[in-house]
Amino acid sequence: MQDDILDKLDYEILALLQIQGDLHYKELAYKLHRSPSTIFERITRMRERGFIAATIAIINREKFRELMVSYSHVTLKDHSSCALQNFQQQVALFPQVMECYHTTGDYDFLLKIVVRDMQEYTHFITKDLMTLDNVLKSHSSFVVNEVKRNLNYPLFKHSS
Repeated sequence: MQDDILDKLDYEILALLQIQGDLHYKELAYKLHRSPSTIFERITRMRERGFIAATIAIINREKFRELMVSYSHVTLKDHSSCALQNFQQQVALFPQVMECYHTTGDYDFLLKIVVRDMQEYTHFITKDLMTLDNVLKSHSSFVVNEVKRNLNYPLFKHSS
Protein backbone atom coordinates (compact mmCIF):
# COMPACT_ATOMS: atom_id res chain seq x y z
CA MET A 1 0.00 0.00 0.00
CA GLN A 2 1.49 3.33 -1.07
CA ASP A 3 1.26 6.40 1.15
CA ASP A 4 -2.22 7.62 0.20
CA ILE A 5 -3.57 4.79 -1.92
CA LEU A 6 -6.10 2.31 -0.63
CA ASP A 7 -6.81 -0.98 -2.35
CA LYS A 8 -9.88 -3.24 -2.39
CA LEU A 9 -8.98 -4.94 0.89
CA ASP A 10 -8.54 -1.59 2.65
CA TYR A 11 -11.99 -0.48 1.49
CA GLU A 12 -13.49 -3.76 2.67
CA ILE A 13 -11.87 -3.35 6.09
CA LEU A 14 -13.09 0.25 6.38
CA ALA A 15 -16.63 -0.70 5.34
CA LEU A 16 -16.81 -3.35 8.07
CA LEU A 17 -15.24 -1.12 10.73
CA GLN A 18 -17.72 1.68 9.98
CA ILE A 19 -20.56 -0.73 10.76
CA GLN A 20 -18.93 -2.30 13.83
CA GLY A 21 -15.78 -0.55 15.00
CA ASP A 22 -15.03 -3.03 17.77
CA LEU A 23 -14.51 -6.02 15.47
CA HIS A 24 -11.34 -7.85 16.47
CA TYR A 25 -8.62 -8.48 13.89
CA LYS A 26 -9.44 -12.20 13.97
CA GLU A 27 -13.11 -11.51 13.22
CA LEU A 28 -12.21 -9.18 10.35
CA ALA A 29 -9.73 -11.73 9.01
CA TYR A 30 -12.39 -14.44 9.08
CA LYS A 31 -14.97 -12.27 7.30
CA LEU A 32 -12.46 -11.15 4.65
CA HIS A 33 -10.69 -14.50 4.23
CA ARG A 34 -7.31 -13.06 5.21
CA SER A 35 -4.82 -13.63 7.99
CA PRO A 36 -5.16 -11.65 11.24
CA SER A 37 -1.62 -10.31 10.78
CA THR A 38 -2.55 -8.90 7.34
CA ILE A 39 -5.60 -7.18 8.80
CA PHE A 40 -3.59 -5.85 11.75
CA GLU A 41 -0.93 -4.40 9.42
CA ARG A 42 -3.54 -2.80 7.16
CA ILE A 43 -5.42 -1.18 10.04
CA THR A 44 -2.18 0.04 11.61
CA ARG A 45 -1.10 1.65 8.31
CA MET A 46 -4.49 3.25 7.76
CA ARG A 47 -4.39 4.70 11.29
CA GLU A 48 -0.85 6.02 10.81
CA ARG A 49 -1.80 7.64 7.50
CA GLY A 50 -4.96 9.22 8.88
CA PHE A 51 -7.57 7.18 6.99
CA ILE A 52 -8.91 5.97 10.35
CA ALA A 53 -9.28 8.97 12.63
CA ALA A 54 -10.69 7.22 15.72
CA THR A 55 -12.66 4.27 17.02
CA ILE A 56 -15.56 5.39 19.17
CA ALA A 57 -18.67 4.09 20.91
CA ILE A 58 -21.91 5.59 19.61
CA ILE A 59 -24.47 5.94 22.38
CA ASN A 60 -28.12 5.12 21.90
CA ARG A 61 -29.67 8.59 22.09
CA GLU A 62 -33.03 7.03 23.10
CA LYS A 63 -31.42 6.08 26.43
CA PHE A 64 -30.43 9.72 27.02
CA ARG A 65 -33.67 11.58 26.47
CA GLU A 66 -32.45 14.59 28.47
CA LEU A 67 -30.21 15.61 25.57
CA MET A 68 -31.61 18.37 23.35
CA VAL A 69 -30.25 18.44 19.82
CA SER A 70 -30.56 21.44 17.56
CA TYR A 71 -29.18 22.40 14.19
CA SER A 72 -28.31 26.05 13.94
CA HIS A 73 -27.58 27.97 10.77
CA VAL A 74 -25.17 30.84 11.30
CA THR A 75 -24.60 33.87 9.08
CA LEU A 76 -21.43 35.90 9.43
CA LYS A 77 -20.88 39.60 8.80
CA ASP A 78 -17.41 39.28 7.27
CA HIS A 79 -16.55 36.51 4.80
CA SER A 80 -12.83 37.09 4.45
CA SER A 81 -10.59 34.05 4.79
CA CYS A 82 -9.27 35.29 8.12
CA ALA A 83 -12.78 35.93 9.50
CA LEU A 84 -14.01 32.48 8.43
CA GLN A 85 -11.01 30.78 9.96
CA ASN A 86 -11.38 32.78 13.18
CA PHE A 87 -15.06 31.79 13.51
CA GLN A 88 -14.22 28.12 12.94
CA GLN A 89 -11.49 28.19 15.59
CA GLN A 90 -13.75 29.92 18.13
CA VAL A 91 -16.79 27.69 17.60
CA ALA A 92 -14.66 24.53 17.77
CA LEU A 93 -13.87 25.40 21.41
CA PHE A 94 -17.51 25.16 22.53
CA PRO A 95 -18.29 21.70 23.97
CA GLN A 96 -21.97 22.18 23.04
CA VAL A 97 -21.04 22.26 19.34
CA MET A 98 -20.78 18.64 18.21
CA GLU A 99 -20.36 19.38 14.52
CA CYS A 100 -19.58 22.45 12.45
CA TYR A 101 -19.87 22.66 8.67
CA HIS A 102 -18.99 25.57 6.39
CA THR A 103 -21.80 25.49 3.84
CA THR A 104 -23.07 27.11 0.69
CA GLY A 105 -26.47 28.75 0.38
CA ASP A 106 -28.26 31.31 2.52
CA TYR A 107 -26.18 30.58 5.64
CA ASP A 108 -22.45 30.29 6.17
CA PHE A 109 -22.29 27.51 8.76
CA LEU A 110 -24.39 24.67 10.09
CA LEU A 111 -23.81 23.70 13.72
CA LYS A 112 -25.07 20.65 15.56
CA ILE A 113 -25.60 21.78 19.14
CA VAL A 114 -26.34 19.40 22.02
CA VAL A 115 -27.41 20.68 25.45
CA ARG A 116 -29.32 19.43 28.51
CA ASP A 117 -32.28 21.78 28.38
CA MET A 118 -33.73 25.00 26.98
CA GLN A 119 -32.07 27.09 29.68
CA GLU A 120 -28.62 25.81 28.67
CA TYR A 121 -29.48 26.33 25.00
CA THR A 122 -30.60 29.93 25.62
CA HIS A 123 -27.46 30.65 27.61
CA PHE A 124 -25.24 29.17 24.90
CA ILE A 125 -26.91 31.10 22.07
CA THR A 126 -27.15 34.46 23.85
CA LYS A 127 -23.94 34.44 25.91
CA ASP A 128 -21.58 32.42 23.71
CA LEU A 129 -22.49 32.05 20.05
CA MET A 130 -24.14 35.42 19.36
CA THR A 131 -21.41 37.31 21.24
CA LEU A 132 -18.72 36.17 18.80
CA ASP A 133 -17.46 39.24 16.90
CA ASN A 134 -18.40 38.14 13.42
CA VAL A 135 -21.83 36.51 13.95
CA LEU A 136 -24.68 38.38 12.26
CA LYS A 137 -27.56 35.98 12.93
CA SER A 138 -28.50 32.40 13.66
CA HIS A 139 -31.56 30.27 13.10
CA SER A 140 -32.13 27.01 14.97
CA SER A 141 -34.30 23.94 14.53
CA PHE A 142 -34.73 21.34 17.26
CA VAL A 143 -34.73 17.60 16.70
CA VAL A 144 -38.12 16.20 17.68
CA ASN A 145 -37.48 12.61 16.63
CA GLU A 146 -34.34 10.96 15.32
CA VAL A 147 -35.59 8.92 12.37
CA LYS A 148 -32.23 7.88 10.96
CA ARG A 149 -28.65 8.40 12.03
CA ASN A 150 -25.99 6.82 9.89
CA LEU A 151 -22.35 7.66 10.49
CA ASN A 152 -21.00 5.38 7.75
CA TYR A 153 -19.62 7.27 4.80
CA PRO A 154 -20.07 5.60 1.42
CA LEU A 155 -16.63 4.56 0.19
CA PHE A 156 -15.86 4.51 -3.52
CA LYS A 157 -12.72 2.81 -4.73
CA HIS A 158 -11.02 4.92 -7.35
CA SER A 159 -10.09 3.04 -10.49
CA SER A 160 -6.38 2.92 -11.13
